[in-house]
Amino acid sequence: MQDSWWLRAVAWLIVAAIGAFFGVASTVAHGILWGFFPVGMVLGTIALAGLMLAVRMLVADRWACVAAGLGIFVAVVLLSGKGPGGSILVADTLWGRAWGVVVAAVVVTIAAWPDLSRLNTKDDTSNRA
Repeated sequence: MQDSWWLRAVAWLIVAAIGAFFGVASTVAHGILWGFFPVGMVLGTIALAGLMLAVRMLVADRWACVAAGLGIFVAVVLLSGKGPGGSILVADTLWGRAWGVVVAAVVVTIAAWPDLSRLNTKDDTSNRA
Protein backbone atom coordinates (compact mmCIF):
# COMPACT_ATOMS: atom_id res chain seq x y z
CA MET A 1 0.00 0.00 0.00
CA GLN A 2 1.41 3.36 -1.01
CA ASP A 3 1.20 6.30 1.39
CA SER A 4 -0.96 9.17 0.33
CA TRP A 5 0.60 12.57 -0.27
CA TRP A 6 -1.08 14.19 2.71
CA LEU A 7 0.36 11.64 5.16
CA ARG A 8 3.82 12.39 3.82
CA ALA A 9 3.18 16.14 4.07
CA VAL A 10 2.07 15.78 7.70
CA ALA A 11 5.20 13.73 8.42
CA TRP A 12 7.35 16.45 6.80
CA LEU A 13 5.71 19.12 8.97
CA ILE A 14 6.28 17.09 12.13
CA VAL A 15 9.91 16.42 11.24
CA ALA A 16 10.42 20.09 10.37
CA ALA A 17 9.02 21.10 13.78
CA ILE A 18 11.36 18.65 15.51
CA GLY A 19 14.25 20.03 13.44
CA ALA A 20 13.30 23.57 14.47
CA PHE A 21 13.26 22.50 18.13
CA PHE A 22 16.73 20.98 17.80
CA GLY A 23 17.91 24.07 15.92
CA VAL A 24 16.68 26.39 18.66
CA ALA A 25 18.17 24.28 21.47
CA SER A 26 21.55 23.88 19.81
CA THR A 27 21.73 27.54 18.72
CA VAL A 28 21.04 28.72 22.24
CA ALA A 29 23.71 26.36 23.61
CA HIS A 30 26.33 26.82 20.87
CA GLY A 31 28.05 29.67 22.69
CA ILE A 32 28.94 27.68 25.81
CA LEU A 33 32.71 27.56 26.17
CA TRP A 34 34.84 25.53 28.55
CA GLY A 35 37.95 27.61 28.62
CA PHE A 36 38.55 28.05 24.91
CA PHE A 37 36.86 24.76 23.94
CA PRO A 38 33.37 25.23 22.40
CA VAL A 39 31.46 22.57 24.34
CA GLY A 40 28.06 23.89 23.24
CA MET A 41 29.01 23.85 19.58
CA VAL A 42 30.34 20.29 19.74
CA LEU A 43 27.29 18.98 21.60
CA GLY A 44 24.93 20.93 19.32
CA THR A 45 26.63 19.51 16.25
CA ILE A 46 26.35 15.98 17.63
CA ALA A 47 22.65 16.53 18.40
CA LEU A 48 21.89 17.93 14.94
CA ALA A 49 23.84 15.18 13.18
CA GLY A 50 22.09 12.56 15.32
CA LEU A 51 18.66 13.93 14.44
CA MET A 52 19.47 14.13 10.75
CA LEU A 53 20.95 10.61 10.71
CA ALA A 54 17.97 9.20 12.60
CA VAL A 55 15.50 10.76 10.18
CA ARG A 56 17.56 9.65 7.20
CA MET A 57 17.89 6.04 8.40
CA LEU A 58 14.41 5.53 9.87
CA VAL A 59 12.34 7.17 7.14
CA ALA A 60 12.69 5.92 3.60
CA ASP A 61 11.90 9.38 2.28
CA ARG A 62 14.84 11.74 1.63
CA TRP A 63 12.43 14.69 1.68
CA ALA A 64 11.76 14.10 5.38
CA CYS A 65 15.48 14.64 5.98
CA VAL A 66 15.32 17.82 3.90
CA ALA A 67 12.31 18.99 5.96
CA ALA A 68 14.26 18.44 9.20
CA GLY A 69 17.17 20.39 7.71
CA LEU A 70 14.87 23.25 6.71
CA GLY A 71 13.47 23.37 10.23
CA ILE A 72 17.01 23.59 11.60
CA PHE A 73 17.98 26.30 9.08
CA VAL A 74 14.90 28.41 9.85
CA ALA A 75 15.59 28.23 13.58
CA VAL A 76 19.25 29.18 13.18
CA VAL A 77 18.50 32.05 10.80
CA LEU A 78 15.72 33.46 12.98
CA LEU A 79 17.90 33.30 16.09
CA SER A 80 20.91 34.81 14.31
CA GLY A 81 19.33 38.22 13.92
CA LYS A 82 18.82 40.94 16.47
CA GLY A 83 15.87 40.26 18.74
CA PRO A 84 13.11 42.75 19.60
CA GLY A 85 14.91 43.71 22.79
CA GLY A 86 18.22 44.12 21.01
CA SER A 87 19.71 40.82 22.20
CA ILE A 88 21.77 38.65 19.88
CA LEU A 89 22.15 34.89 20.36
CA VAL A 90 24.63 34.30 17.55
CA ALA A 91 27.30 36.96 17.83
CA ASP A 92 29.36 38.04 14.82
CA THR A 93 32.48 36.27 16.09
CA LEU A 94 34.55 33.32 14.94
CA TRP A 95 32.32 30.91 16.88
CA GLY A 96 29.12 32.49 15.55
CA ARG A 97 30.24 32.25 11.95
CA ALA A 98 31.58 28.73 12.50
CA TRP A 99 28.19 27.72 13.89
CA GLY A 100 26.45 28.76 10.67
CA VAL A 101 28.95 26.86 8.53
CA VAL A 102 28.85 23.75 10.72
CA VAL A 103 25.04 23.61 10.69
CA ALA A 104 24.94 24.02 6.91
CA ALA A 105 27.65 21.39 6.38
CA VAL A 106 25.93 18.81 8.61
CA VAL A 107 22.51 19.31 7.05
CA VAL A 108 23.67 19.32 3.43
CA THR A 109 26.06 16.38 3.86
CA ILE A 110 23.52 14.09 5.51
CA ALA A 111 20.62 15.10 3.26
CA ALA A 112 22.67 14.70 0.07
CA TRP A 113 24.45 11.48 1.04
CA PRO A 114 23.68 8.80 -1.55
CA ASP A 115 21.43 5.88 -0.65
CA LEU A 116 23.89 3.01 -0.46
CA SER A 117 21.21 0.40 0.25
CA ARG A 118 20.28 0.33 -3.42
CA LEU A 119 23.71 -0.73 -4.64
CA ASN A 120 23.71 -3.94 -6.60
CA THR A 121 25.77 -6.45 -4.67
CA LYS A 122 26.70 -9.39 -6.82
CA ASP A 123 28.29 -12.50 -5.39
CA ASP A 124 30.97 -13.08 -8.01
CA THR A 125 32.00 -16.71 -7.56
CA SER A 126 33.42 -17.10 -11.05
CA ASN A 127 36.84 -15.74 -10.04
CA ARG A 128 37.43 -18.36 -7.38
CA ALA A 129 40.09 -20.94 -8.13
